[in-house]
Amino acid sequence: MININEIKIVLVDDHKLLRDGLRNIIEQKSNMHIIGEASNGRDAIKLCSKLCPDVIVIDVAMPEMNGIEAAKQIHKNQPNIKIIGLSMHSGKQFIQGMFKAGAFGYLLKDGDADELITAITAVVQNKKYLSKDINQDFLSLLKKGELLENTHLSSREKEVLQLIAEGKSSKKIGELLFLSSKTVDVHRNNIMKKTELYTIPELTKYAIRKGLTSLEI
Repeated sequence: MININEIKIVLVDDHKLLRDGLRNIIEQKSNMHIIGEASNGRDAIKLCSKLCPDVIVIDVAMPEMNGIEAAKQIHKNQPNIKIIGLSMHSGKQFIQGMFKAGAFGYLLKDGDADELITAITAVVQNKKYLSKDINQDFLSLLKKGELLENTHLSSREKEVLQLIAEGKSSKKIGELLFLSSKTVDVHRNNIMKKTELYTIPELTKYAIRKGLTSLEI
């Protein structure tokens, strides 16, 4: 049970300026406290494990591990944490990806300060929240599960695909994921077979379309 008089929050975004802005907004509320910050998905997972926040506000598009994959792992390990996705994008693939990963809210970065507080207040009350600038019918369909579709790439394959799209070599991917280059190449080949895409530009476009990475990276 979340103590609404002392809501513990973690902020995750690869832009410190944005995190500072979010912190300033949130800390104006006496019952909301920032207990930690991270700049990427991997550190977010570690931070949540260590600090056990009530809420995490996490950027959807980040290098190395995006917010969707991080949210999925956080939700799996600590399902009581309320996850709010934060993004510049209102595309179906990003919103759907976050809610499917276990998020309770989704906000657009160009929203107003009051909406951030409204979203945090809603999710700690176990209510799902979708930015007011996005068609609210979308949330109704999400609740019914009508927009959720199965993907044929595993979580590990999605991680590898994001890093491929971001220009990382098999060696570098292996270092980031603690895998051998040979194992990375196996994942790479499986991704190509499953998607039927065999060039880096094609895989990059696919990763963007599926919300695994973004042109802003």
